Amino acid sequence: MNIGELIKETVAQNEVEISRICSFLKCFEEEFISMYNEDNLDTNTLLRWSKLLEYDFFRIYSQHLILYNPIKKGQNKNIETQLSQFRKNIHMKEMKDHIHEKINKGEITHRAAIKDYGIPKTTLYAWMKKDNY
Repeated sequence: MNIGELIKETVAQNEVEISRICSFLKCFEEEFISMYNEDNLDTNTLLRWSKLLEYDFFRIYSQHLILYNPIKKGQNKNIETQLSQFRKNIHMKEMKDHIHEKINKGEITHRAAIKDYGIPKTTLYAWMKKDNY
């Protein structure tokens, strides 16, 4: 996942002027252009880009966690923590669309989607029926 490339594409789509970027990020042109080549950025910088471009770049990471971190069996559920627990049963529209797209392109089968993404069979078929896929 190359966040810099995604930022570059979003800047181009929104046609944001260089002077506005420099002013908002409080940096020189060379500095923000070098960010386009970065695989990751610190959270403060990413937050500033998100505000400038009005795009939630943090959601990219959240979706990645939901899609590519399967539920671990035998996980100790009695451990208490003050941090909020990551909820894997939340299925965002973008995630559903991603899975539908992979199925429609023939990149994965229904069975593979169920196994790889930990989606219950009934849930996947309910999506398909509801969204007319």
